[in-house]
Amino acid sequence: MLDISVTYSGTYKPIGSKHRVRAAPDPPPLFDDTSGGYSSQPGGYPAPGAEVAFNVNHLLGDPVANVAMAYGSSIASHGKDMVHKELHRFVSVNKLKYFFAVDTAYVAKKLGLLVFPYTHQNWEVQYSRDVPLPPRQDLNAPDLYIPTMAFITYVLLAGMALGIQKRFSPEVLGLCASTALVWVVLEVLALLLGIYLATVRSDLSTFHLLAYSGYKYVGMILSVLTGLLFGSDGYYVALAWTSSALMYFIVRSFRTAALGPDSMGGPAPRQRLQLYLTLGAAAFQPLIIYWLTFHLIR
Repeated sequence: MLDISVTYSGTYKPIGSKHRVRAAPDPPPLFDDTSGGYSSQPGGYPAPGAEVAFNVNHLLGDPVANVAMAYGSSIASHGKDMVHKELHRFVSVNKLKYFFAVDTAYVAKKLGLLVFPYTHQNWEVQYSRDVPLPPRQDLNAPDLYIPTMAFITYVLLAGMALGIQKRFSPEVLGLCASTALVWVVLEVLALLLGIYLATVRSDLSTFHLLAYSGYKYVGMILSVLTGLLFGSDGYYVALAWTSSALMYFIVRSFRTAALGPDSMGGPAPRQRLQLYLTLGAAAFQPLIIYWLTFHLIR
């Protein structure tokens, strides 16, 4: 047999040898790794939300950003104070809360007083330490809750009346609501002008006049509702009753609560002006009630 010898290279070892070749060490990176804030993900992309968290932390740690945020907060706070100051300049929130301080018993009694005021005796507004009592404690105190709810009810009732007569449309209903609101505003402005010209000394404010002028919506609701149930004859009967009741209510309220007893002790010409102002405001109520309701009855 031939003796064949195989020479192995120094770099090669047969399979199964206990000696293995060591892997060459990785070359050093060309750039330093600055992605310590990121969580490693497959493909070399950062973990979801890691970039947002890094940006927020970097922003909060920036002194310039902190100064800008503080400056913005101060501007917002200053603007809020200015808005509240201007709001309180034209509308007193505390005074407005007074006119909505009502309860169920007051509303029921006040509605009865508006419909049948002839048996009421004491019309003076009650005071406690020179401060008028809220409406829930004094039936004679004016409120804005009943006028507001009555106005909304009148608009809904007008829409129902127009729908029954097949004359309903959003434009007609909007015109009806805006006309009722404009008439009350004009009436309040006329009363303010009359009080200024008559030099009436009283605590009568715009809210008082708005409350007294808004009570006519109660009579308007009763007139329209009666007209829908009993026709035009029932409408005119209800119109006459509610108008006379509202006139009596306005005269008694203005002579006591609105104008006050001190204003009645002035010279005779001034007293006559005050009396004319009271009677004019009362006589104007039936005209407005009729003008705002007659077209709803057919």
